[in-house]
Amino acid sequence: MTALTQDYQITWEKLPDDYKLPDDPVDNINQPALAAALTESLELAGKISANTLTTTNYGICATLNNKMVIKAPDWAFIAKINVSREEVIRSYTPQLQGDIPLIVMEFVSDTQETEYSIKATYPPGKWFFYERILKVPNYIIFEPDSGSFEMYRLQDTEQYILQEPDENQRYWIAEMNLYLGVWQGIRENRTGNWLRWWDEQKNLLPWGIELAEQERQRAQQERQRAERLAAQLRAAGIEPED
Repeated sequence: MTALTQDYQITWEKLPDDYKLPDDPVDNINQPALAAALTESLELAGKISANTLTTTNYGICATLNNKMVIKAPDWAFIAKINVSREEVIRSYTPQLQGDIPLIVMEFVSDTQETEYSIKATYPPGKWFFYERILKVPNYIIFEPDSGSFEMYRLQDTEQYILQEPDENQRYWIAEMNLYLGVWQGIRENRTGNWLRWWDEQKNLLPWGIELAEQERQRAQQERQRAERLAAQLRAAGIEPED
């Protein structure tokens, strides 16, 4: 997709303390759950460090020609911030407070298609902002109801190019050494499409509830093994020790 060009003087400034942020509700009841699921499996896999920031419907700022622009992607992954977490309570300014996000995601829930907006004039559209201003390497647009997934990667031309999935319909994200794809199943009483992570060996990164189930099954198998062994000993005339 070819975006319009616009001459902007870009600066990276902290959001003023008196700046009134919009108090818009999330577009879809599923958005917080989808975002939490993405972050949880990364945390459990040790992929989130003390300086990593993951955001959910949270303002990311840049100043264009002395005018503040704030976009709030439904989920974003920032590998490293260089300030205390207390300094990014209200918003996050790349370059000033840490890295450019490695990934931004939008969970599509309306028909306005604002996620594709290449509007270059102030205030710029989301696509233009992520591609031309922030220069986020990976932009993902996900439609939870249908499971439609589009991943765009910033190329040397500084434009987003639609990526093709692998044979498993997953997308390799080199900066994270992980695959990302759509998984169908149940979590928190929601049956539907979820975004999930897979490692280099294509093993699914589990959620906490899945790890708990794996541990329960392991403990059950251990009990069954112990019971079989005890039965074999008794059959041989040996009383097993408690």
